[in-house]
Amino acid sequence: MSNRPLIEICLDRMDSIRHCAAAGIDRIELCHALSEGGITPSLGMIAQARQMFQGTIMVMIRPRRGDFLYAPEEINIMRRDIACARAEGADGVVFGCLLADGSIDESAIEPLLEAAAGLDVTFHRAFDVSRDLPESLETLIRLGIPRVLTSGGEPDVWRGIQQLASLHEQAAGRITLLPGGGLTAARAAEFLQQLPATEIHLSARKTSPSAMIYQRDDMPMGATSCPHEMIHQAADPHALSILRRLCLPWKLLLSIASSFTERSLATSCSTWTSFAVHCVVPLMIAASIAKNPSNSLISGASPPLS
Repeated sequence: MSNRPLIEICLDRMDSIRHCAAAGIDRIELCHALSEGGITPSLGMIAQARQMFQGTIMVMIRPRRGDFLYAPEEINIMRRDIACARAEGADGVVFGCLLADGSIDESAIEPLLEAAAGLDVTFHRAFDVSRDLPESLETLIRLGIPRVLTSGGEPDVWRGIQQLASLHEQAAGRITLLPGGGLTAARAAEFLQQLPATEIHLSARKTSPSAMIYQRDDMPMGATSCPHEMIHQAADPHALSILRRLCLPWKLLLSIASSFTERSLATSCSTWTSFAVHCVVPLMIAASIAKNPSNSLISGASPPLS
C-alpha cells in the first residue's frame, strides 16, 4: 500500500482543471476568485468541472470575501449553494463560520452540515483565524466535521509547522488535518518529511501573460488594491437615499404623464391647467435638479435668506 499523500489543488480556472485532470490529481477545491481567498463558483463552472475532472471535487461555499461572520441571509445562501453544488455533481463542500468573538459558530455550521448530509466536508482556513486553535479543533471534532484545512494559525505552513504538529497530535485520528497555505510543489516533499500529513493542499500555480493581443493596461476592471479582510465594502444607505431623491422627480413626471395620456384628451381649460401643474412644473424641477443635484430641493437645506 502506498504512503503517497492525497493531493488537493485549489483552483479557479478551467485550464487549471484541465491540467489537474491530465496530471491525475486526486482532488480539487473548486473556487471563484482565489485572489479573494476563494468564493463560491458558479453553477456553470461546477457543471463544466464535473465533465472535465473524474477525481473528487470539493466546492467552496463562501458567499463573499472578507471575514467569516455571516448574517442569517448569508447562511441561507450557503445552504442553497450546497444544494446546487450537490445537484451539479460535487463530491463535497468547503465552508467555515465564526462568531464575532472568534469562536466557531456552531449554530451556523449545523444547518450547513444538515444541507451537506452525504457529502464530504472540509472546514476551511477560517479555523486559522479562530481565537483558540486547540479549542476550535475540539469543536469541529464534536460537530462531526471530517477535515480541517489549516496552516497552523500562521500565514503559511512553514511558520505554522510546530502548531500543525501539535494539532496533529491532538487530533489523534479523530479529524483529518489538511495542511495548506504557502505550500509549493517544489517544497512539498520537504514539508512531508517534517510533518506526517496524509493530505496536502496547494494551488501549484504559475503566472503567464494573457493571450489578448490588444490590451488596455490603463483600464482595470476591478479594484486596483484589495481592502483588508476585516473591512467591508457595501452599498451606502446615505448614498442610495441621495440617488433616490435625485431620480424621484423624473419618476413622478413619467407616472403623471402616463396617467394623463390615458385620460380623455378633452381640451378643457381645467385639463390643460392640470397638465401644466402636474407635468410641466415637475419637468422644470427635474431639470433644475439634474443641473444642480446639490440644491436645497434634494439636500434638505434651507434656501438662503438673502
